[in-house]
Amino acid sequence: MNTIAVTGGSGKLGSIVVKRLEQEGYSVLSIDQRLSDRLSCRQIIADLTDIGQVIGALQPADAILHLAAIPAPLLHPPAYIFANNVLSGYNILEAARLLGIRQVVLGSSESSYGFAWARSSFSPDYVPLNEHHPQKPQECYGLSKVVNEASAAAFNRHGEINILSLRFSTVMTASEYAAIVPEQPERFKKTLWSYIDIRDAADACLAALRYEDRAAECFNITANDTLSTWPTEQLLERFYPEVIRQFAFSGREALVSNSLAKRILSWHPRYSWIDER
Repeated sequence: MNTIAVTGGSGKLGSIVVKRLEQEGYSVLSIDQRLSDRLSCRQIIADLTDIGQVIGALQPADAILHLAAIPAPLLHPPAYIFANNVLSGYNILEAARLLGIRQVVLGSSESSYGFAWARSSFSPDYVPLNEHHPQKPQECYGLSKVVNEASAAAFNRHGEINILSLRFSTVMTASEYAAIVPEQPERFKKTLWSYIDIRDAADACLAALRYEDRAAECFNITANDTLSTWPTEQLLERFYPEVIRQFAFSGREALVSNSLAKRILSWHPRYSWIDER
């Protein structure tokens, strides 16, 4: 696995991942709809909804990290967001199959569970929220991630491609932590106060690329703590008193579980917003 193709390499997370891969000695190919002056790797402009362009762009790749997507149900019509994200994901998988690329990592989202952008707010069935929790999106973005994960499972059933989906919580940079107002815990209620430092998100991408099992696995990629100074039990008592707790939470322990990624991928988040302020 010498050359890694990163779709969305010019983006917020993609640009950090590209640099981390280069630090690890990989040759990196960035595929995006725009060029970035922040990247030193080879860059290709391609429309991922065009299967021909996708196949052509991916020819040099040994593995694929697919991070390109419209990242929220905003700024575009819902049908366009859904079509773009789903067709791009399908084309990446189909191109990998045709080109014999065996290692694919998809950028998925905690939004697939449905809470973040829900038109009608609802509570989780239980906490901590793990990968077996039902996915109940009410909008185009979360739904597109559910469909992409289903597509990954379908391609994996051929037995030819190892495909992992990383359900990222809100990806944050150190500079964004300054905007967090601890006195307003209600601000992050719909996302269960979950987040992931962009450096830890990049490390999770590398860990997933190195995982060689043939199962189509999904992993929550989230921090160990919450985006609040309140103890987790206090947050639950105030905002989600009816939700089933699988155990008592200690301190500011996260409500979205990252234990599967820790155990299977040997990945461990190192950064907390509260240490960076």
